[in-house]
Amino acid sequence: MSAFVRPGFVLTELVTHAVLHLAEELVEQLNDDAPDPGPRKVPRDLRLWLGRLRLLEAVPFGQLVADASLLPPESIRFFHLDRGWTDALVEGALSVGTVTTADRAALEQVYATVRAEVDEAERLVRLPGREPGAAVPSGPAGPVTGFLLRSRMVSGWPGLHVRGYGADNLTLPAPVEDDEVGDDQDQPMRKLGLLRMERLAPAVLLALFDGLPAVVHLEEPRAGIQFGVDEAEDEDDGRARAEVKLRDPGTGEPFEPPRPVPVPFRRDAPGVLHLRALAKRMSEAAPEIDDPLDAATFAMQMLQFPYRTVFADRTLTGGPSLGFLDVFRPAIGYADLTGRFSGGS
Repeated sequence: MSAFVRPGFVLTELVTHAVLHLAEELVEQLNDDAPDPGPRKVPRDLRLWLGRLRLLEAVPFGQLVADASLLPPESIRFFHLDRGWTDALVEGALSVGTVTTADRAALEQVYATVRAEVDEAERLVRLPGREPGAAVPSGPAGPVTGFLLRSRMVSGWPGLHVRGYGADNLTLPAPVEDDEVGDDQDQPMRKLGLLRMERLAPAVLLALFDGLPAVVHLEEPRAGIQFGVDEAEDEDDGRARAEVKLRDPGTGEPFEPPRPVPVPFRRDAPGVLHLRALAKRMSEAAPEIDDPLDAATFAMQMLQFPYRTVFADRTLTGGPSLGFLDVFRPAIGYADLTGRFSGGS
């Protein structure tokens, strides 16, 4: 995210703010059953604390997105986290304990060890407690990527599911039909670890992946039973309208060919469905459906499965030539930012 960072004294202010904030929460965030790869030179509490700092916890949002126009409403922005920038953040935090030249020299000698152990620790920050002796992620840290999402869906579905994969389903020898991947595809699609996922504001979500994804899935929470309608375009005037695609009451499967039913709304009450009129239309559109409908049949017709949005290489489905990995390439340079914030063209 180096393209979003303002240089100079801002980094010092940022480090001070992050150190004070994380220090206040250090005791509350740690617990005895948190996973740990074993004895290390750096104390466990300090390792996890620096790992959280690496994942930008307590970093002011203004240092992540320098201008609101970079993240407009109903948008998503993918990025590649600059390791040099986060290393400087950790070095700044460690420098708080150095007073003399000897202190700085001692820190310089052990910094390589500290950095390697914090590489491991950043993968443990989000993991729940595990059984003693269970294997935990370890080894040198790789690239960290992620996205910022600003949308009403973040506030509408607080339990949003986020998954990143190193391989696209459509590139597998036996791809899953309709991209309906599940836990069985975690290994062949190389599911990436989710280092951090947090709502920074009611409508802003931050997610960080341990690696470079080839595809990202955003999905509504799979909790309880959901009812809803589909959006369609009116053939007469092109305006958006709501409809329900009917299902066979005997099998629960959608009719083939589809039998869409326009959804009526109550007069002078936008967004409120007229259920009695809708039930009547369903019975008229399909002789297989009893008139009047019982509650179970009506509920089955209104059933909706969680929606999933897939961000991937569009060329795999015959789309434009822009590949998904292109979104991780910097599009804003320092010259652009300098011109914008100095009042230039």
